[in-house]
Amino acid sequence: MTSTRYELVVVANRLPVDLSVAEDGSTSWRRSPGGLVSALEPVMRTTHGAWIGWTGSADVEAEPFEADDMHLVPVTLSADEVADYYEGFSNDTLWPLSHDVISPPEFHRHWWDAYRRVNRRFAEAAAGLAAEGAVVWVHDYQLQLVPAMLRELRPDLRIGYFHHIPFPPLEIFAQLPWRRQVVEGLLGADLVGFQRSGDASNFIRVVRRLTDLTARGQLVSVPGKDGGAERLVRAAAFPISIDSSKFDAMARKPEVRARAAEIRADLGNPGVLLLGVDRLDYTKGIGHRIKAYGELLSEGRLAVPDAALVQVASPSRENVEAYQQLRDEVEGLVGRINGEFGQIGSAAVYYLHHSYPPEEMAALYLAADVMLVTSLRDGMNLVAKEFVAACVDDRGVLVLSEFTGAADELSGSLLVNPHDIDGLKDAIERAARMERREMRTRMRKLRRRVLTDDVTKWSDTFLAALGAGVDGHEPPVVEDAHLRLAHQPHREGPRGGQG
Repeated sequence: MTSTRYELVVVANRLPVDLSVAEDGSTSWRRSPGGLVSALEPVMRTTHGAWIGWTGSADVEAEPFEADDMHLVPVTLSADEVADYYEGFSNDTLWPLSHDVISPPEFHRHWWDAYRRVNRRFAEAAAGLAAEGAVVWVHDYQLQLVPAMLRELRPDLRIGYFHHIPFPPLEIFAQLPWRRQVVEGLLGADLVGFQRSGDASNFIRVVRRLTDLTARGQLVSVPGKDGGAERLVRAAAFPISIDSSKFDAMARKPEVRARAAEIRADLGNPGVLLLGVDRLDYTKGIGHRIKAYGELLSEGRLAVPDAALVQVASPSRENVEAYQQLRDEVEGLVGRINGEFGQIGSAAVYYLHHSYPPEEMAALYLAADVMLVTSLRDGMNLVAKEFVAACVDDRGVLVLSEFTGAADELSGSLLVNPHDIDGLKDAIERAARMERREMRTRMRKLRRRVLTDDVTKWSDTFLAALGAGVDGHEPPVVEDAHLRLAHQPHREGPRGGQG
């Protein structure tokens, strides 16, 4: 481990780069396209911070290295740990538990043991890298035990944690056999951030029910170790966003606009082009939207070739059985609709089981008339914000599930309950036939919000609320009413109340 210490350390399940292994066994790295990378890049560049994460491949050992003004520290996971910690406990226990048990969670003690063991490895790596009094920002549900483990190792640190997915209500969370250990793990942080205020409220309610700690408003009082001063932990909403100016600029490029026109031409220039973009995940409501679209075709409310649906479903967790079943179901549904309503040269549904680079996604967003986001449960859903940022001509309609975090912010969209197929059909038809004037009014409202509340504002706001400047200076007081928190001395913890 390097002897250099860092004022800001990010701890996430994955590094911000992807590992490529050539045929000769040599390795190379390329930057990941994820939103978290874009969110943290500016502050990481400023501080030359360190980022701890898994390489994404089992049994790959790599030395720390420098990339994009960041010090990257790979964490090695064995094949068994990938199966038990990542595919098992993280994605077959915690993920379904956090998404309304759409798929039943599984509880296995050896998965839990692996989860604890891997979390300890991440915590030890962070403890060895952080400077005295540094800020450590831990990310997401794979690492919920790290804050407490890290505080035990380094009580001098300022620790933040952000939960990118929904936090379940007590009645669901209580099913977890290791519920108290997870709560205690999160309470090791000074600030626990969530996408929605409802998620933060769920966490506070869980703390009240499963511990004997005092919780008032957003604050939880945690007794100091060995009779030391109590520490205040704050739980609050910090809705994440995207690098919206980057998507806006990308969508204005002549080559991207030309590609958008080419996409429409390749599809036969339909009168209305519907678009869905998701990871192939059972939480995304892909089947619900395709079913609603199929019924619209059956009822004659939309017709091929005047209407077309493009569904991008990027591969996801293909070793997990529930995802294999979902792929079979979606592809079967697409086949049935195309068989019944498709024509020679004109499909009803264009199903694409691929991932695409940002420029191609921007062109798809530009080409679309209606964006369908029908998640059954989503922490935020950044695709909705990407679509809005790419609609530089104020053209396009967003149909958005009310069960996404984005629904709290994107009030210019058509909100739907994806379980209500009739209501979803009505919203799709309304979007397809919306007059230009209403479309422009709605999209301008959406774009003002997305372009103003971008990912940089999100990271700056979280770090300010954490109450410790990463450059040695006092952070600003956050002006948003629900995020207001002034800087407090390190040993006292954050202070605040209901927003």
